[in-house]
Amino acid sequence: MGNRRISLLIALAAPALASAQWLNHPTPGIPRTADGKPNLSASAPRVANGKPDLSGLWQTNSAPAALLERLVPGATNGAGEEPLSQYFINIFSDFKPEEEPFLPAAAELFRQRARNFSNVSPISHCLPEGMPMLEMAPAPYKIVQTAGAIFMLYERDTTYRQVYTDGRKLPDDPQPSWLGYSVGKWDGDSLVVDSIGFNDRGWLDARAHTHSEALHLTERFHRLDFGHMDVQLTIDDPKTYTRPFTIKLQQSLLPDTDLLESFCAENEKDVSHIERK
Repeated sequence: MGNRRISLLIALAAPALASAQWLNHPTPGIPRTADGKPNLSASAPRVANGKPDLSGLWQTNSAPAALLERLVPGATNGAGEEPLSQYFINIFSDFKPEEEPFLPAAAELFRQRARNFSNVSPISHCLPEGMPMLEMAPAPYKIVQTAGAIFMLYERDTTYRQVYTDGRKLPDDPQPSWLGYSVGKWDGDSLVVDSIGFNDRGWLDARAHTHSEALHLTERFHRLDFGHMDVQLTIDDPKTYTRPFTIKLQQSLLPDTDLLESFCAENEKDVSHIERK
């Protein structure tokens, strides 16, 4: 698929890229240096049981400028103010094209979507982005950690997920949904989240890599210090890919700011301008 079409999708996503704000209100609990600036290299906070507290406002880091320019020429000048992860653009950005682990039927379906990209992209129709695309999107999300569940509140389309940590099992016959069903458990200082029950309408990335209802997503959250977190994503979809594959995101805490309400469909004017065949 040509870079022009990727640039179109970025342009369609741009209205959702407004910076989160809550002016003149420092975030409580953030360690600070002597001059009052957030000390994001301080130790990660912990809850009463000794586990790391993942709570906070987070965002996936941008790709380096040179890599972003290679993936989407011109994106560094026209993609808005928010950063773009290379994996949001192409989840296989670490792979050579011939190494993408497609099953033959899935590869043909990908080619069909690529040819009709603008018409079928969820973003161009203000549909939910699904997982893990939502995790990598150029917008913040808030983690709220409680004793029995962890809530993830995404600025994009004011979307939320519930990750249950109360010991329940994943459902045997889930109703397919955009964001699936999620349970979490601790492995040392890392939170491991297993999710299933996705529908097959979401995309893995902005390049039209998709998945089936057999998708099993495993996320591994590890807070390195107060302001930095690694998130490892493993995609296992035996109906689409020949093997599971893993990518690793770096996320940063956004201090002294907060989420804004954001809905793609509000004042949407792009669809009428999409090229159709």
